[in-house]
Amino acid sequence: MPVPDGLDGMRIDAGLSRLLGLSRTVVAGLAEAGRVSVDGREAGKSDRLPGGSWLEVELPDAEAPAVIEGPAEVVAGLTVLHSDDDIVVVDKPVGVAAHPSPGWTGPTVTGGLAALGFRLSTSGAAERQGIVHRLDVGTTGVMVVATSEHAYTVLKRAFKERTVDKRYHAVVQGHPDPSSGTVDAPIDRHPRHDHRFAVMQSGKPSVTHYDTIEAFRSASLLDVHLETGRTHQIRVHFSALRHPCVGDLTYGADPTLAKRVGLTRQWLHARTLGFEHPADGRHVEFTSPYPADLAAALDALTDR
Repeated sequence: MPVPDGLDGMRIDAGLSRLLGLSRTVVAGLAEAGRVSVDGREAGKSDRLPGGSWLEVELPDAEAPAVIEGPAEVVAGLTVLHSDDDIVVVDKPVGVAAHPSPGWTGPTVTGGLAALGFRLSTSGAAERQGIVHRLDVGTTGVMVVATSEHAYTVLKRAFKERTVDKRYHAVVQGHPDPSSGTVDAPIDRHPRHDHRFAVMQSGKPSVTHYDTIEAFRSASLLDVHLETGRTHQIRVHFSALRHPCVGDLTYGADPTLAKRVGLTRQWLHARTLGFEHPADGRHVEFTSPYPADLAAALDALTDR
């Protein structure tokens, strides 16, 4: 490129920093590595830029982003509900993450599927291959994973456009009033507590619909339909209503009740998932039964 008149007489490190938007330290490193030349001759970082001269800069290749890889390992309790050329639908057990992430060393859905011989879509971030939606580590239930590029594109769009029917069952403390309703409250990261979220005016729009299936003395079993899919959405919304999920100590649940029904995590289960199959557009729906710990807690509440 020609040296602009406005940089005439400036040092190489200062002028290139302004011209290319790089730090002076980076520009100095390029010059010291012989990657900067003026009119065909190598230039040092303190050399001057003559206006109108021809400047050549060889930029280094961008560093490849770090890839967080998880091992292919058999995941106890990970059940395949359905599989075909485009998708695999699983029943995710508790204590399993959807995909590898910084700081997580436990089992993952992607690792478990790899161990079972499934080849997932390569679209998206390397560590999230095939993942079109997620469930919390402590939330069980039905998940769909894309095994073809076409399915990945179609399902990502479906989740973004909210055409996927996501229904959860949750047991919350007390009895929500009204017994059926909608929570429309934006969610953002908690301003003081890491790894938690809260209803915040600055947050993203979040809408949760619910119906009471059964009311017990101290809790209620709800059918929850998510219109949006924010992190911890159900847990945050019902905590804000002062009806946290039973066992969800992170969001204010009563530890005495949790102990009484034998729960060490929130009573929240991804019950059904319905969507148009990416191959032919037909509606498909998959249902996950309650895992043992949630079923036992529900029995304990029924008996009281």
